[in-house]
Amino acid sequence: MNCSFKQQLARVFDDNLRTRQWQNWVDYIIIGLIVISTVEVFLSTFDNIAERYGTWLKAVDLFTTIFFTVEVTLRIWCADIIDDKYKGFWGRVRYCFSFYGLIDFLSTYTFYIAFLLPIPYALLKALRIARLMRVFRYMKAFRLLSEAISSKKRELWVSLQFLGIVTLILSFILYFVEHAAQPEVYDNGWTSVVWAFAQYIGDPGGFADQPPTTLVGQIIACIVGLLGIAIFAVPAGLVGSAFSDVMDEKRHEESAAEWAEELHNAFESKLDRPTGLQVAPPYITIPEAQARIWHKEDEILDAVNVSKDMRLINIAVTRPLGEYSDDRLAVELFPLNTSYGCCIDRGSKVTIVAPSNVVDPVIGHFAYHIALLGGFNYLSREIGQQKPYRTFFSFDNEEGIPGLPEYMADLRRLTAREDSWAITLLAASGANEPEYPEQLHFEYGGKKGDDSFNSDLAPAADLKRLYNDMSVSLAEHYAIKTANQKYHDTSSPRNYYRKIGKPVNGLMLRVAWSITCWDYRRISIAATMAEVLHRELDSDNPHFHLESLKQKTIGYNI
Repeated sequence: MNCSFKQQLARVFDDNLRTRQWQNWVDYIIIGLIVISTVEVFLSTFDNIAERYGTWLKAVDLFTTIFFTVEVTLRIWCADIIDDKYKGFWGRVRYCFSFYGLIDFLSTYTFYIAFLLPIPYALLKALRIARLMRVFRYMKAFRLLSEAISSKKRELWVSLQFLGIVTLILSFILYFVEHAAQPEVYDNGWTSVVWAFAQYIGDPGGFADQPPTTLVGQIIACIVGLLGIAIFAVPAGLVGSAFSDVMDEKRHEESAAEWAEELHNAFESKLDRPTGLQVAPPYITIPEAQARIWHKEDEILDAVNVSKDMRLINIAVTRPLGEYSDDRLAVELFPLNTSYGCCIDRGSKVTIVAPSNVVDPVIGHFAYHIALLGGFNYLSREIGQQKPYRTFFSFDNEEGIPGLPEYMADLRRLTAREDSWAITLLAASGANEPEYPEQLHFEYGGKKGDDSFNSDLAPAADLKRLYNDMSVSLAEHYAIKTANQKYHDTSSPRNYYRKIGKPVNGLMLRVAWSITCWDYRRISIAATMAEVLHRELDSDNPHFHLESLKQKTIGYNI
């Protein structure tokens, strides 16, 4: 999928100079023009230079102002792509009041506001210089310092509160003991408060020219002096400690990112002997990962934690109810190109839909290869909370589940073609389900036990023909048994098929985990199912053949 222009802009404005992409040149151009603009303001302060090269300086000022106007406007426009909290009109307003957003706004748009309001020329030039602060967003050290301060903001606030309250108490005591000795100097409580706080900032206004003369007042002055040290030493210590912690955390994140790349490369395709295809493994167990990349278990877990397209799974859940299995942790790689997971449009009338990959291990690997080998579209849910789990398969209101509106919009687009089909792949015979005699379950929106093929989702004749073809093909080649609407009720109005908004042919295929996870012939089975679906539902569309998986790759090709 090609990224939209807005998404391309979001990459341009990612403020990261370390990524290897052409958009970084735009970052360097922005930094260069910020420096040029600052130099222009500086040179204009020299009368002889301004008099001799004034025309050129004004031209530079005009050019940089126009450039930054366009840049800041585009930055505000795509702010919602950079961060979801900036969505909508008020989100854009929130961005304009953020630290960098406010600098962007004041250093750029005040040039135009000056045409409407009488803004002093000196202020305009000062705001041009403030533009130099925009460089901070590209500086790693400044970002680390900001994170350090942010991580200790509560402790800093508490310490400042404590020092402020203690200073107030001491200043009032100072007034009472000094008022009797120097009534003309300490004539009210405000004078003593100003005197105490002025000690902290070096008394720039001369507020504290008269020192205390009493013994108690002098003791208080010493205490205030010590607090003056503490008021800077305590925050400095907190920030210094936080800065060290942030640096350690960043180093660990960088190491984890390197481990994640090594782990990602471990998903190199290998020969699938029943088909002769090169297929990436559906998962890698933790011990296997340790053997492959030579890292400790906690390092592998950290690598998965920082990765965007890997997750931790427990293979034990693929065993049916009543069959005991020890927990067996593994790493699963998944395709990712949307906010919810993966969407691949191959121009087919058939879309393979995998709505529960985020909670059901390896079913996505099986569904992906059916879509690839059949030349079908592919839609999968890979991102989201596992507990509490909000399903994409059955729901009341799509607006209440993160990622679901975009998911449904893509589904509606993929199924808008004439005679389109949405084939849902789900898991069976595992987790909280018993082991059924059949390994493949056909469901088409009916009641449990209703095998009449009568459905509001698809024509009965098409469903029956597809069922017979699939049943015969799988039984003949793999001795796989099929069931017809036998164990599950799919008649609920909450089913996502009934939320699409227009008629669409729908079918649900529940495949036993004994096939998708444990059968060494799983890719061969997926290829057979893809051939049947293509033959029955999309025979006019050229599709991918088995040769498409002859090349060695790493992970998924999206």
